[in-house]
Amino acid sequence: MPRPTKGPRLGGSAQHERHLLANLARQLFIHESITTTEARARRLRPYAEKLITKGKRGDLHARRTVMKKITDKYAVYRLFEEITPKMEGRDGGYTRIVKTAPRKGDNAPMAVISLVLEPVAKKAVVEDAVKTAKSAAKKAAQDAVAEAKSDKADAAKADAKDDAKPAAKDAGEKAEKVAFAGAVRLDEGSADAPDDEHRIKGNEDSMKYHVPGSRWYDATVAEVWFATVEEAEAAGFAPAGGAAAQKVDA
Repeated sequence: MPRPTKGPRLGGSAQHERHLLANLARQLFIHESITTTEARARRLRPYAEKLITKGKRGDLHARRTVMKKITDKYAVYRLFEEITPKMEGRDGGYTRIVKTAPRKGDNAPMAVISLVLEPVAKKAVVEDAVKTAKSAAKKAAQDAVAEAKSDKADAAKADAKDDAKPAAKDAGEKAEKVAFAGAVRLDEGSADAPDDEHRIKGNEDSMKYHVPGSRWYDATVAEVWFATVEEAEAAGFAPAGGAAAQKVDA
C-alpha cells in the first residue's frame, strides 16, 4: 500500500488508515462514484486500482486476496462480476478524479472519484480512423496544391490575354489610320490644320466631315483632315447635318 511522502497518514494510525481505505473502496465499488476530500481520493486511487487489477484476474486466489481487505461480499461480487467485465481491454486508468467546490465549514478541498466504465475503442478501429484522417488530410493538401496551380495558370492566361488586347487594339487603330486615302492625320491634341489645303475636318467616331465655316466646325476635334469634300466622301465620311449644312466654303 502506498505511503505518503510527507505528512501524517489518513486517520490516527496505520490500522485506521487501512480500514478507512477499505471502506472507501467498498463504497466506490458499490456506488461507482463517491465524493470525498481530495487527499483521500488521491490515496484511494492506487488502492482501488490494485484491487481492480486482481478482480480482472478472476481466479479464486485473487478473490480471496480481495476479501482480506474488503470483507463486504456484495462489494466483492460487484467488483468481480459487474465492474471488471466492463473494463475489458483497458490496461489502466480505472478511476478518475474530478475536483469540486470546497467543503462548507472547514473549506477542505473536495473531489469526486469515480470508476471509468466507458468502453475502450478497439485498436483496429482507432488505426482505421487515424488512417482515414491521414488520407483525408493528404487528399485535401493535394487538392489545395492543384487548385493553386490552376489559379496560377488561369492568372497567367488572363495576363497574357490582357497584354494581347492593347496590342491588338493598337494594331487595329494603325490599320484604321491608314485606311483613309488622301487624308492627313496629326498627333492627338493637335487642333490646327496641317496646311492650307487640308482644312476639312473628319471625325472618326461619327464618320462625319466638317467644312470650314460650318456650324460645328470650331467645336469638332478632328482625327483626320481632307483637302476636298470628294476625298472625305470617298473615305466614307458623310456631311455633318446633311449636305446643305456643309456647303459653306472656307
